Amino acid sequence: MAGRLIVISNRIPSEAAPSGGLVFALHETLRKIGGVWIGSHPETTDNPAENLTKYGDQSEYARLSFSLSPEDYQNFYLGFSNSVLWPVCHRRGDLVELDRGFERGYSAVNARLAQQVIKIAGPEDMIWVHDYHFFPLATELRKLGFTGKIGFFLHIPFPALGDMGALPREANLAHWLADYDLVGLQTRADVARCLEMFRAETDSEFLMNGTIKCGARAVAVRSFPIGIDVETFVQAAQGGSEQDRLADDMAGDIVIGVDRLDYSKGLPNRFRAFGRYLETRDERERRVSMVQIAPPSREEVAAYRELRYELEELVGRVNGEHGEIDWTPLRYIHRNLDRDLLARLYRRARVGIVTPFADGMNLVAKEYIAAQDPEDPGVLILSHMAGAAEDLTDAILVNPYDIEDMSEALKTALALPLEERKRRHASCMAQVRATDVNRWSQTYVQALKNCAPMLVVKPPVREWSEA
Repeated sequence: MAGRLIVISNRIPSEAAPSGGLVFALHETLRKIGGVWIGSHPETTDNPAENLTKYGDQSEYARLSFSLSPEDYQNFYLGFSNSVLWPVCHRRGDLVELDRGFERGYSAVNARLAQQVIKIAGPEDMIWVHDYHFFPLATELRKLGFTGKIGFFLHIPFPALGDMGALPREANLAHWLADYDLVGLQTRADVARCLEMFRAETDSEFLMNGTIKCGARAVAVRSFPIGIDVETFVQAAQGGSEQDRLADDMAGDIVIGVDRLDYSKGLPNRFRAFGRYLETRDERERRVSMVQIAPPSREEVAAYRELRYELEELVGRVNGEHGEIDWTPLRYIHRNLDRDLLARLYRRARVGIVTPFADGMNLVAKEYIAAQDPEDPGVLILSHMAGAAEDLTDAILVNPYDIEDMSEALKTALALPLEERKRRHASCMAQVRATDVNRWSQTYVQALKNCAPMLVVKPPVREWSEA
């Protein structure tokens, strides 16, 4: 590759050797081939810099940050990104908050970032843009004359056509995405929804080479299911002495859930399903405890504060109705835990429960599978609406809206014999290895590199004639 790879994401790692998931994959990719990582500075400022500035470690590749003002953070990040685009993509149009200031802030940040990027991007460079914060970034870069390859990857679900009606008129996803050369999505279902969007556009055309022309440009759309750093997680799950002590001190069978505190994760229904399981189980059965780790997320947004209050009420109700002096059935932890400790807790848990209403992929499902002892594995209960369900078909798949379905799945998972658990785990683990995060990043970069040049197609000139 003659030029550099320029990665653009909302967040940027500050540490020299980041660990875990997407950050690790992008770090390893840039470390091997060189390039630039651009992301927002974690601190807001009243006077955002006109140019990108150096940030963090610079030894293996360049890290550059752009700054946001408090107003930018309110309108671009909390506003349009997370109060409009996030709920639309997660089938929650009822939670969309429309505000003209949000739209202006989102457009302004993308336009300003494009002006900063164009100063450091050469014509041979490839730009890889990540996530919904930057849907229109390619459009802004094209306006400034950038003709190189630009790729986009969406880490959350692609919105259904009907949900896009909640977007303001100026938010034209089809034309924004058409200015990219390659749009990467998590699942085949996401690709289908994206193609449905293009079919609804009157100026779209499906070309013979598999690309879609919309307006003046053509774009390729493909699924690239993201994964985890499998071997690193397997080693972490085997744990050290401290992790062993903390995990093994937990008596009885453990059901574990790990999710950011977000309304897309289906946590209230999960708690209700566990309560229903406790109501219907045989009293002579071994005690089962659910451990739910739910770090805070976007608590400035009203919907997230309301969710926290609802969960705290449900925890009190379940424990009040079913707890004993020496047993707390539902343990709720509202903070981050060390990743290595999480891996060991996954391995200790008899059941991993992942029940989002909508999720682009959900890496917790893959982490739980990778953490298991293949000779005595636990069982994964997985929402069929998580992207991971497309490949992890030997998990116990459930409807996250159906309390009884999830309650029965808990009974089934806890009663599965060893040979059946081993069979399901082996099948799921093969898929987890097949979508390792390093392979994901390498496959995407190669696909973007191989994209044929997308020539701008000028619309035909129509001569005026009097009838």
